[in-house]
Amino acid sequence: MSLAYIALGANLLSSAGSPEAALAAAAECLAALGRITARSSLYSTAPVGFKDQPRFANAVVALETHLSPNDLLDGVLAIEHDFGRDRAASPPNGPRTLDLDILFFGDLVLNESGLEIPPPRLAGRAFVLVPLHEIAPDLRDPRSGKTVVEMLQSLPDGAAPDAVARIESGLWTDTTVR
Repeated sequence: MSLAYIALGANLLSSAGSPEAALAAAAECLAALGRITARSSLYSTAPVGFKDQPRFANAVVALETHLSPNDLLDGVLAIEHDFGRDRAASPPNGPRTLDLDILFFGDLVLNESGLEIPPPRLAGRAFVLVPLHEIAPDLRDPRSGKTVVEMLQSLPDGAAPDAVARIESGLWTDTTVR
């Protein structure tokens, strides 16, 4: 059994409804790929890169799974597809109905075509580090050796918490950890 951390994000309506509803429904779908052992609060985050788009809803879950990293990737990509995401047609950093990214998979470092764990820009992404910090502050990046706390503290001024705000959502809090 491996412990994976998966980032969830959305800023467009999907078949599930609002971005918050999409994340809640996606968490239920992720539970079919293993067992969710922890999940962060829901956060409203400023877009990165492509600025002319709505704010994102973001969260992170911890998932115990028997799947291999590639099988987990297939599972998260299928969930994204079910929510209307077409990665091939989406501009980089553009708006999306659902985005699921494998952040960590145990202490694995993997660099394959289509799958890099941990993601190369993880240490600079407040929208991922803030929710990840909530559930796993001492988690260590196997590539850099830095903890989530250290990565969060290393963000440049203006890149961190002011662009990330915790939000309350009955849709998200009503979903239980299994």
